[in-house]
Amino acid sequence: MKRSVSSFELGPLEAELMTILWASGELSVRDVAEKLGRPLAYTTVMTTLDRLFKKGLLLRSKLDRAFVYRCRWTAEEWDRKYAEHVVAGLMERPALPGDLLVSYLVDTVCDQDVELLKELERRVRLKRLELESGSKA
Repeated sequence: MKRSVSSFELGPLEAELMTILWASGELSVRDVAEKLGRPLAYTTVMTTLDRLFKKGLLLRSKLDRAFVYRCRWTAEEWDRKYAEHVVAGLMERPALPGDLLVSYLVDTVCDQDVELLKELERRVRLKRLELESGSKA
């Protein structure tokens, strides 16, 4: 299922609540509000958690009269899905040729972390071997 862009974009409060849930597991609205470390209306936290649930990022279940929320994916799984979404979105743009995207990626990776550039090279070699052998590991 292809998700809309909005389901991948997180506002600052949404990101903060996701971080709390990734660190804590399953929490009620009240528990999340207490872990915020700053005063915020219960209804604001509740509405934001509901929005994250509707985006498909959280799961929820009923406990007594309240919902408890937990993340659908681990933080690592989320980062992977988000990165895949961003790259796929860029690849779909006809105005951005693939070679330009690769060039940007290599330049950005190199500027950030030379070791990561080596890892990118290694993965490209592995993927090339995989494709040449006709298998998918």
